[in-house]
Amino acid sequence: MSIAQGLSLSDEVADKARQMRRVVVSSVLGTAVEWYDFLIYGTASALVFNKLFFPNVDPAIGTIAAFGTYAIGFLARPLGAAIFGHYGDRLGRKAMLSMTIIIMGLGTFLIGLLPTYEQIGVAAPIMLVALRFLQGIGLGGEWGGAVLMVVENAPAKHRGLLGSMVQIGNPIGNLAAIGMFALLTQLPEADFLAWAWRIPFLLSILLVGVGLFIRLQLEETPVFRDLEAKKEVAKLPLVEVLTTHRRAFLTAVGLKLSEIAYASIGGVFVISYVTGKLAMPRSVVLNGIFLSAVIALVAIPFFGWCSDRVGRKPMFYASCLFSMAFAFPMFWLLDTKDPTIIMFTIVAAIILGQMVGFGIGAPWYSELFSARMRYSGASLGFQIGAAISGGLTPFAAASFMAWTGGATWPISIYLIVLAILTFIATMVAPETAGTDID
Repeated sequence: MSIAQGLSLSDEVADKARQMRRVVVSSVLGTAVEWYDFLIYGTASALVFNKLFFPNVDPAIGTIAAFGTYAIGFLARPLGAAIFGHYGDRLGRKAMLSMTIIIMGLGTFLIGLLPTYEQIGVAAPIMLVALRFLQGIGLGGEWGGAVLMVVENAPAKHRGLLGSMVQIGNPIGNLAAIGMFALLTQLPEADFLAWAWRIPFLLSILLVGVGLFIRLQLEETPVFRDLEAKKEVAKLPLVEVLTTHRRAFLTAVGLKLSEIAYASIGGVFVISYVTGKLAMPRSVVLNGIFLSAVIALVAIPFFGWCSDRVGRKPMFYASCLFSMAFAFPMFWLLDTKDPTIIMFTIVAAIILGQMVGFGIGAPWYSELFSARMRYSGASLGFQIGAAISGGLTPFAAASFMAWTGGATWPISIYLIVLAILTFIATMVAPETAGTDID
């Protein structure tokens, strides 16, 4: 009997391990498709949209306008989080993931079909803004579901590592986006602006088909199934978050502010800064972003693993301190115009300024909320923080430079202020590493 029981237990453990691997791989691949869709827009904002959709204005104003449409996607993300968070807490995590990837992919594909300002006038940027808004809604709803599929299946002692794995979808999507644009920018400028820039957007429809197939293979999380069995599913989860979990919600918002600002500066604004103000080749900055994404594939799970051992809070403290200290040197190093220095400056900003909080934040935001409102709470906290900081940062940075005649010191001060706010949020957040969640 004892041998039979031992074999049965061994089979059960092996089955859980296989299921966990399937959940992680499925979530990572599906999220990679979503991030590819979202991030190709950021690259195109710096390289294409200011020329094709805002051509009749001063170049500096055109860049500001292009980054303004980039910000629209971030501002739409809280709406997506509210909508899909509500139904994710009411109907389950799995159902929402299939819907969000379709919405995201449709918006991206249609951007690739848009006529330009020269062809249809002011209707072109209006349609661009509308489709960017649709992208934001899709990503706003997607992130929470993908993270919870992993976090609610993961054992407590490995939740930081496994939860952070979902975030690998970001550098994978970024590698695909940057790699695609790096390839296409080898074409003559006229060809790139005439038709080649559309290819990354149109290819999205194929990736969506793959991502949707993968997500349909997932099972609902045991945590949500348990809620349904006990009839404890929240009727109005968002109301519960805002009335009974305000502190956790505001903490999640604060934890997001610094890392997403560094992501927007190091991965988006720096493209226009290096190619525009510094008059350096596009390849210099794209190589830096590409290398950052490669390193992030290893760095994100490493940071998650560290957070399981030393805690979430010490890792966040370290990243905040780096973000404050690097805010001014980052631009001094970029201004050297040395291609190697520029490349490694971008790597440092993204890996140490962004990826620590980005990777560890996935499990930590989720751990701040109980299961009945976890999708709504984690998603909305994450996305409002992203909207406040990430969406507005490239727009603010371009505006600061226009206001100061090209000086970057206001951008550095801006980054320091956001890092201080995240440091304060870290102080008030509970340490959740290794604890059980309901």
